[in-house]
Amino acid sequence: MTVVPVTSADLDAAEVSWFSALCSDDYRQLGVPEDDLRSSWAHCRDIALEAEAQGFRNILCPSSYQVGQDTLSFVAGMAPLTDRMNFLAAIRCGEMQPIMLARTVATLDHMLEGRLTLNVISSDFPGEKADSAFRYRRSREVVEILKQAWTRDRIDFDGEVYQFDNVPTDPAKPYQTGGPLLYFGGYSPDALELCGQHCDAYLMWPEPQEQLAERMRAVHAVAERYGRTLDYGLRVHVIVRDTEAEAREYADHLVAQLDDEYGRMIRERAHDSGSLGVSHQARARELADRFGYVEPHLWTGIGRARSGCGAALVGSADQVLSKLEDYRRMGIRAFILSGYPHIDECRQFGRLVLPELTTCSLPHVYGRVPEGTPATPLGTGERH
Repeated sequence: MTVVPVTSADLDAAEVSWFSALCSDDYRQLGVPEDDLRSSWAHCRDIALEAEAQGFRNILCPSSYQVGQDTLSFVAGMAPLTDRMNFLAAIRCGEMQPIMLARTVATLDHMLEGRLTLNVISSDFPGEKADSAFRYRRSREVVEILKQAWTRDRIDFDGEVYQFDNVPTDPAKPYQTGGPLLYFGGYSPDALELCGQHCDAYLMWPEPQEQLAERMRAVHAVAERYGRTLDYGLRVHVIVRDTEAEAREYADHLVAQLDDEYGRMIRERAHDSGSLGVSHQARARELADRFGYVEPHLWTGIGRARSGCGAALVGSADQVLSKLEDYRRMGIRAFILSGYPHIDECRQFGRLVLPELTTCSLPHVYGRVPEGTPATPLGTGERH
């Protein structure tokens, strides 16, 4: 397995993050809705509070137009309720006018005292069917305008979508010098180009390890052209129990009442259900064995009832730790985890696995980090 270079000098630590179900319902059994687990401010708040209590270093707050909570409003509401964990807020490029978005992000960053990170998303809007290449060009413009707003006194930009002439940026300066860390996921050449040039961490959904390594090599080659290196992350579900038998039994229980037609409806409700990344998750399910495992301890059954990330690490604590160690040796530094129901599985992972891991927050970097540079301590407000 080829190891892909990363920016972070110390790979003994990893950013281990959880997930709050802002834009999808939570379940005790997939496809069986229950009122107390529906997406709501109270439930998503409680997931985030449990994640911080367990010691997770970051939490992904996703975004959707169809259902659930508004991401940036949710993060603002969580700022005074937390004091250690970062928030990885999803932003859909083009949803807000870029200068207004820059100001909103800067305000959030101050509210969190530097505990803000961003997940950059390119997707259609309701009623829009834009060409993929155009969507990534629009996203590139948004990211470039954000960086001007966060690092310059004036914005001058003449693009295909946005044009600004000598627009003052004060008071759009964030708490963190240079702005929050940018996480990004995408499979097309246009996506890799945007990530390699402008973003800090490349996120992937679970696939067999060789396919993950191939994806990492591709985006690394793009970043190298710009004189940059990246960190790499994996978004994956987990089912961890004291024994492998218990974990596999719970996986079977999770989908025991799932109607395939209802699962398809859930998948297609997502705005990105036709994306290249989602098609790769479907392909992994097709390649899986009759129990749903596409490789040891990587179970694709969970993707029968959700779009996007569609597989889970299933096993005992030792087995899940070994799988995470395999990924870490590949150069993957960030893990964004979740499980059903989200609070219960957060506690399981916190009890069985998290104490065995050395965790960190991803360092704030532009391009390459000088050899020996340590990871940024949480909330310092500075980039290396």
